[in-house]
Amino acid sequence: MSKRGSVKKVVLAYSGGLDTSIILKWLQTEYGAEVVTFTADLGQGGEIEPAREKAQRMGIKEIFIEDVREEFIRDFVFPMFRANALYEGVYLLGTSIARPLIAKRLIEIAKETGADAVAHGATGKGNDQVRFELTAYALNPDIKVIAPWREWEFKSRTDLIDFAEKHQIQVTKDKRGEAPFSVDANLLHSSSEGKVLEDPWVEPPPYVYQRTISPEEAPDKPTEIEIEFKKGDPIALNGKAMSPATLFTALNDFGRDNGIGRLDLVENRFVGMKSRGVYETPGGTILHVAHRAIESITLDREAAHLKDSFMPRYAELIYYGFWFAPEREMLQAMIDKSQENVEGAVRLKLYKGNVIVTGRKSPKSLYSNELVTFEDDRGAYDQKDAAGFIRLNALRLRTLAARKRLG
Repeated sequence: MSKRGSVKKVVLAYSGGLDTSIILKWLQTEYGAEVVTFTADLGQGGEIEPAREKAQRMGIKEIFIEDVREEFIRDFVFPMFRANALYEGVYLLGTSIARPLIAKRLIEIAKETGADAVAHGATGKGNDQVRFELTAYALNPDIKVIAPWREWEFKSRTDLIDFAEKHQIQVTKDKRGEAPFSVDANLLHSSSEGKVLEDPWVEPPPYVYQRTISPEEAPDKPTEIEIEFKKGDPIALNGKAMSPATLFTALNDFGRDNGIGRLDLVENRFVGMKSRGVYETPGGTILHVAHRAIESITLDREAAHLKDSFMPRYAELIYYGFWFAPEREMLQAMIDKSQENVEGAVRLKLYKGNVIVTGRKSPKSLYSNELVTFEDDRGAYDQKDAAGFIRLNALRLRTLAARKRLG
């Protein structure tokens, strides 16, 4: 019997990197458990197949390596973008929105393989531990979650490398020193945190940026693109219909080449501390601007304002890890209802870090030339009606002003 309890089988979110390889061995030695690995291709770049070979070398029999890019964009990113979600006004939630998908698959694989636990490599200081675990418990209230960074005795990078060498886990030379910063990436974005980025007064060194060229180095000529929407989701780019992940990949390329989507942010983590991160969301930044543009001519004013009013709460729920909570699902139902007539096309210019809307059209547009024209409107709008409208709206203000005067 393992000294740490009765866990027999655990599904590990496994990247194939040093940290999760150490976690894999640690689960075997400390828990005496059989380990199943799950590696997700979220569009992070680089090869993920080597994770299979590494897991096999460590005696793993059940290895899951899956391309989930289409599901990620279709079922997580696009619903979030229908809401125009921004955490603290600027962050497009690139890391946050990937965690519920990974955790969902961990739970599904646990059920398929008969595992009684899942494990992740998130530290005890960050948001990801919360996101993984809230999702896991929402989908299986009886699952056991193992978070090695909150349990083990390792105090330093040297301790980890010593453990790796003791158990014959390959440590590449560049892993023997401290990495200058940590990186998380997927098809929506890349984020960089820690080390050289910890002082919020110091400008990020150029080598931090991985998804975009600098705006200064971007072409002197703008790039013009057109995005077509249906029910709030992009369905075609420059007249060509594409799958969600294919379209998003193309937007990333346009954004990268024009220096779009960089963000240097000090944010409030859910666990209570402030942290500084550098985010790159090239395609997402373009999509955010385009989506608001198509909404501007297809959404009713009060519907649009109501939707904007609960966006910060919706974004906060995703950042905190409550994707599968009932309140997020309730908000999503309202958001999706608002998108029924959000269709049409948006034309954009991409230029040196800027996304500039140059046109928008829709078969379901609420924009009326007859109403807004400065020329003879032929009875479409009687300007005299505005006088009564203003008098009625001014009634309470005049009453308040009269009281102040008497006072």
